[in-house]
Amino acid sequence: MDISPYTPKKLSSSHLSVHSNNNHHQHHHNTNNITDEASSAKAIDMHRSSNQSHTSTSRSSDSSEPSEDGKWAPKLLRECAKAISERDSTKTHHLLWMLNELASPYGDCDQKLASYFLQALFCRATESGERCYKTLSSVAEKNHSFDSARKLILRFQEVSPWTTFGHVASNGAILEALEGEPKLHIIDISNTLCTQWPTLLEALATRNDETPHLKLTVVALAGSVMKEVGQRMEKFARLMGVPFEFNVISGLSQISREGLGVQEDEAIAVNCVGALRRVEVEERENLIRAFKSLGPKVVTVVEEEADLCSSREDFVKCFEECLRFYTLYFEMLEESFPATSNERLMLERECSRSIVRVLACCGDDEFDCCETRERGTQWCERLRNAFSPVGFSDDVLDDVKALLKRYQPGWSLLASQGDDHLSGIYLTWKEEPVVWASAWKP
Repeated sequence: MDISPYTPKKLSSSHLSVHSNNNHHQHHHNTNNITDEASSAKAIDMHRSSNQSHTSTSRSSDSSEPSEDGKWAPKLLRECAKAISERDSTKTHHLLWMLNELASPYGDCDQKLASYFLQALFCRATESGERCYKTLSSVAEKNHSFDSARKLILRFQEVSPWTTFGHVASNGAILEALEGEPKLHIIDISNTLCTQWPTLLEALATRNDETPHLKLTVVALAGSVMKEVGQRMEKFARLMGVPFEFNVISGLSQISREGLGVQEDEAIAVNCVGALRRVEVEERENLIRAFKSLGPKVVTVVEEEADLCSSREDFVKCFEECLRFYTLYFEMLEESFPATSNERLMLERECSRSIVRVLACCGDDEFDCCETRERGTQWCERLRNAFSPVGFSDDVLDDVKALLKRYQPGWSLLASQGDDHLSGIYLTWKEEPVVWASAWKP
C-alpha cells in the first residue's frame, strides 16, 4: 500500500483556466450561468448552515443515514464532470472555482470528496493528469517506508474488514484445497504486505497431520520493502514451527512454472488480492491463462466491487461510478476512524492518486488501464474461460461471519444468488457491495 502525503491545495484564480475547443460558451451571463449562480449560492448556503451544527472535521451523531438532499458535493462534482465532457469552458471554470471555495481535505465527508475529486477534474480539464500523477507518486515514494505502510495497513484492518474479509475467505479456501498435501507453494499477488499469511501459518501449525512445508512466492508490487516483509515472515514461521521458504519475483511477466521455480511435488495455490485491477484490461485474459498453466489446485481472487472498465470511453459514466465507489469508501472511513485520525487522513490521501489515475490519465497509454476495477460478475466471465467456481464451505462462511462481528454494525456478508451461487461472496457496507471474494479450480 503506497501512502501519499500530498494534500490538495487551494487553486488560485489563474490556475482555474481550462482548455476548450469551442467558442460558443464564452459569455458569462447567459441563462445557464444565472442558474449556476443560484445553484452556487444554494450550495454555499447549505455548507455554511451545516457548519453551524458541525465542526469542520466531524458530523453529528445522527448522521449515519444522511439524506441525499443534504449532500452538495456529488451534485456539483457531477455538473463539473458533465461540463468538462461537453467542453463548456465557462461552466467548467465556474464550477471548479466554486468547488475550490468549498472543498477541504480536513473537513466533513462532502468537503473531502470535493477536495480530491476537484484535483482530478482540474487535471482532466487542463490535460495535466499525467504530470500530476507522476508528482504524487514521486512524493509518495520519497515518504514511503515499510514501518509506516505496515502500521497503516494493520490499523485499517483493526477498524474495518475491507481487506481482512478477503484474507479470511481466501485462506479458508486455500487450506481446504491443499489439505493433506506435504509441500505447499502459494503464489501471492496482493497489496497488503503479506499481512494475510500469519493466520494461515498458525492454521498449518495446528493441523492434525504432519506440518507441511510452505513456499511463499510473492509477486512484488512494492519491491523495496519485500526484504523486510520476508524477514518478518521467516521469523514468524520459525515461531510457529512451520518449514518455510520465502521468495520474491518482480513483475507479472515471470508468471510461469519456470519463473516461479515450481517443483513437480508442490501443490500450487494462486492468491490475488486487489491486484488484478492493476493489470491492463487487454492483458487480463492472458494472465488468467498463465495462472492455469501453473496447474494450481485453487485460485483465489478478491477485488473491490466497481465497474470502471465498461465505461472507460464515456467520461461522465466513468466519473459517476468512480464517485459512487469512493463516496462509500470515504463514508466508511469517516465512521471507522476518529475525526482527527492521522490514519484516516493517510488512507484518504492515498485515494487522491487513484482518483487522478482513473479520471485524468485515461488518454495516456502508460496510465490508461491502471486502477481499472471490474465487478465480480465481470471477473467471473473472464475466469470462467479457464476455471470453474468453487463455492466457499460452511466452515469458511462461518469464519467470515465471525470476523464481521468484530467490527462495528453495518458490515454483512452477501452470497451470490441464483445460477451464480458458487461465484463468490460479497462484503457489504450498509447493504452496498464493496468487496468481492471468490475461489476457482481448473
